Amino acid sequence: MAQIKITRVLTQKTSIDKTTIDSVEAEYSCTNGDVVLAVKQFALTTNNITYAAFGDAMKYWRFFPTRRDGWGHMPVWGFGDVVQSGVDGIEIGERFYGFFPVASHIIMRPTRLSERGFFDALPHRDGLPAVYNQYSRCSTDPGYLQSREDLQSLLRPLFITSYVLADFLADNDLFGAKQILISSASSKTAYGTAYCLKQINPACELVALTSGKNRDFVKGLGCYDSVLTYDDVSKADRSTKTTYVDFSGSSELRNKVHAHYAENLTYDCVVGSAQVASPFRDHSDLSPKPIFFFAPAQIAKRNKDYGVAEQTRRMLEAQNGFFAHITSQTPTWMTVQQHQGFSAAQRVIEQLLSGDMGPEAGNIVQL
Repeated sequence: MAQIKITRVLTQKTSIDKTTIDSVEAEYSCTNGDVVLAVKQFALTTNNITYAAFGDAMKYWRFFPTRRDGWGHMPVWGFGDVVQSGVDGIEIGERFYGFFPVASHIIMRPTRLSERGFFDALPHRDGLPAVYNQYSRCSTDPGYLQSREDLQSLLRPLFITSYVLADFLADNDLFGAKQILISSASSKTAYGTAYCLKQINPACELVALTSGKNRDFVKGLGCYDSVLTYDDVSKADRSTKTTYVDFSGSSELRNKVHAHYAENLTYDCVVGSAQVASPFRDHSDLSPKPIFFFAPAQIAKRNKDYGVAEQTRRMLEAQNGFFAHITSQTPTWMTVQQHQGFSAAQRVIEQLLSGDMGPEAGNIVQL
């Protein structure tokens, strides 16, 4: 057995606004088929806050055990380089894209190795969704461009949710609705969903809900048919059958939406939360009952419908179109901001939790 020192940022499970930096010695064995990757860069968005908020409910804390009671690893999407390998076909220096902890290194045990990449087979990841256990080899990834690493870290995981969510809504005929009401409309996953919905169903009416400070930004995106502030919910036309897609996690807002649209609310889709408190609570008093959207379930369905290769092709085609759209827009939809080191990661997490981060910011942490 060999050892490696791992520096990491941990999140307190019961108070995700509290983080700490520590270092631990971890054991690995190349003779047992382990590989060690150095985490090079990753994105931090409200999506990562959602992972922490649903850490227990959706098993996100299970991906990267900390072996420190009460503390979890907030998962992030990014790139890592192989620094030790006990696996034929995985070479030192190769770069992989995937799901990482906020840490200097990660130890994995590859299985299902192919030209495209591998899956991590360490026992604690058994039974977790395959989409999070898969690592893509950058040298063969058809969606990878070195010049777009920042965009891939920031937008690929968000866009997968956007694309699959739009596909889920379309697959269910918008649940009988003629318009979609989207909260936290300034978030990257929300406007990615709006973009995809317009590609799939141009006739669908998209109504944005956002804060007063983000209203001009959301209007400038041009992907919503109308924009309302949260204070304007009661002024919206409630005569149209409506599906609510909630990226805010606000119970207060949910109650207002239900009260306003009443029987014309056909479906309540909970996607994520930028709030510290998890929105998972008793909603038995509401109709329709809020249902949490789980992207891997729709991906699995489409893999059966189309086959994995065709489903992947469709998502990559949509992703490339979205990336090209974002980078060509004026005014700019997103400004990438570079941060260096673990303390900087802590500060970005604090800003995301406090709401001090502008919607145009795209945060990349380099280690």
